[in-house]
This record gives sequence, structure tokens and C-alpha cells, in this order.
Amino acid sequence: MKTLEREETGTSNGAADRGNGKTKIYIVDDHPIMVQGLKELINNQRDMKVVGFSEDWHVALEQTKKLQPDLIMLDVTLKDVNGIEVLKNLKIHLPHVKVLMLSMHDENLYAMRALKAGAQGYIMKQEAVDKVLDAIRQVLSGEVYLSDAMSKRTMFQLLGRGTTRTGSPLEDLSDRELEVFTLIGQGCTTRQIAEKLHLSIKTVETHRAHIKEKLNLKNSTELVQHAIHWRES
Repeated sequence: MKTLEREETGTSNGAADRGNGKTKIYIVDDHPIMVQGLKELINNQRDMKVVGFSEDWHVALEQTKKLQPDLIMLDVTLKDVNGIEVLKNLKIHLPHVKVLMLSMHDENLYAMRALKAGAQGYIMKQEAVDKVLDAIRQVLSGEVYLSDAMSKRTMFQLLGRGTTRTGSPLEDLSDRELEVFTLIGQGCTTRQIAEKLHLSIKTVETHRAHIKEKLNLKNSTELVQHAIHWRES
């Protein structure tokens, strides 16, 4: 997969940023416009700087090991892999790095999954600039960032005053089942999903069967239609 162009400053190992005391941020996202916007936003702050970015999580993993950023901003849905699985892998190799998840998808479905997998925050991409900066600073300060609505929902759950569900049957899917469901919506066959996720075809078929059962779908045709509709909604 092609890697996005590196930061224009030429910083290759993070040494310059350690010298000037700026907080180092690395971006993993496959939307060039989004990356450019985040770079400009962050680099305009006096106390922080983007030290690298990539759309390929394998490249990102190697670069972050060298750059040792203070914060990684990670897209929930990359081209060929689910961001939650990338997060789990990052936490194995870089357990102490703080991660703020970025998403265009329903936070009710992904936010708690991300926090359970090790993220310190979750923010929707359409949020205002000041909210993005608030999220970055809050996570860097050691706190957890969620939207006001998601924070209230979580608090009600802890107090036993609210349901843990939002009405979407997709909440019943495991992280891996949701990943398979997403790939089905992208038009991938069982064999292609198996190759992408490094699973056996039999394992993928088992996941598909569980997804159909949990979503009350009668057959594979309904499964594909439902996955495509969800992806486009």
C-alpha cells in the first residue's frame, strides 16, 4: 500500500522535536485531506507537532517505534484493516503510547470498543476544530475523551440508569465479527476476507454464520445487502 508523503519539515527520527520540547503526534489515516487538515491544525499550536503519518499501519508501526510519539491519532476504518485491530496491535508494541481514535462512524458502536481495546479517547471527524484540540489535550493530560453525549450515556450505565444498548443489533457483534461484516459491505468474498485477516476460510464462514444469526438474517444474500446498506448509510 502506498504511504502518504512524510512531514515537510524533514523530521525523520523525532530528534528535533525532543529538542524543542513540543509534544509529538503521529497520524494513521488514509484520507489525505483529513491528514492535511490535522497537520495544519496541530502544527499551528505552539506546543505540539506532527512528526509523521501514514495510511499503512505496518509502516506506521515501524515509524512510531522509532519516533516514539506522545500521541497517535488513529482512524477507526482504514482501507484494508479495522482500526480497532490496529489499536490492539499498537498497544502490544507500544503499550504506553496514548491513542485518540478518529471516526466518521457511530460512536455508540465504536467508542466503547476502542476504549476497551486501549484507546484514551474517541472523537468524530466532523467535530469542530476546538473540539479536536480539546480531545488531543485532554488525552495528553492523562484523561479519557468522549463526546458529551457519549460521556452521559456511559455515566448513566455506571449508575444503572440506562441501557447499555442503543438499539443497533450490530452491538451484539464481536470486534472480529464487526470487522468481517465491514469487509462484506466492501464487497469482499469469503476467500478475500480470509486473506486480509489472515484467517482460514472455515473461520470466516463461522463468523459469517454468527453474524447472520445475531442480525436475524435468513441467508448470505440478505447478509451482503445488509452489510452494503450499513456501509453506505
